[in-house]
Amino acid sequence: MAIHDAGMFTVKGINRLKILQDAIDRNLHPGQAAEMLGITPRHCRRLLKRYRQLGPLGMNNHSRGRVGNRLLPTSLIDQALCIIREHYRDFGPTLALENLEEVHGLVLGKETIRRLMIKAGIWIPRRQRAPKIHQPRYRQPCTGELIQIDGCDHHWFESRGRPCTALVYVDDATSRLMHLLFVKSESTD
Repeated sequence: MAIHDAGMFTVKGINRLKILQDAIDRNLHPGQAAEMLGITPRHCRRLLKRYRQLGPLGMNNHSRGRVGNRLLPTSLIDQALCIIREHYRDFGPTLALENLEEVHGLVLGKETIRRLMIKAGIWIPRRQRAPKIHQPRYRQPCTGELIQIDGCDHHWFESRGRPCTALVYVDDATSRLMHLLFVKSESTD
C-alpha cells in the first residue's frame, strides 16, 4: 500500500488509516471505528466515503502546503521592518504601530508588529529580558556612621498653623529617630 511511500502521514494519520481500512474490510463496525477515532459516526461515514473515492492520499488535509489566507505580503513586512529599523528601533510594538499608521500610513495589527519585531530581533519581550541587577545597600554597622535626613511638606498642625516641613534625622544602623524639626521649608537655611 502507498501509505508509507507518501511520507506525509503522521503516526496518528497512519493509525486512522488502519482503523478506516478495517471498517472498509468489515472487520469493524463504522460506529466502533468512530468511537476508536474519537469522532461521531456521521463524520466516520464521511471519512469512509472519501477513503473509498480518493484512497489513502485523500485522507490528508487538503490545505496542507497552501499559503494561509491571512499571510501578509513579504513586501509589506519588509517595508514595515525597514521603517521600524530606521526610525523606531527603540520603540515598543504599540508605539511603533501608532507611528507606522500616523506617519507612514501602514495599517497592521499590534500583535503582528510585535511578532515581526521579536522575530527580527528589534524588540525583546519582558519575560525574555535579562533581569536588572540592583546592588543592595547594606546598613551601616555602627550607630552614628550614617544619618539619613528626610523632609515632608504637610499641614502638620491642621488649621491651627501654617503648612510646614518636618525634617527627620534617622540613624541608618538602628532606624532610630535621632532628631525631628518643624521648619518653613526643606532647605539648607
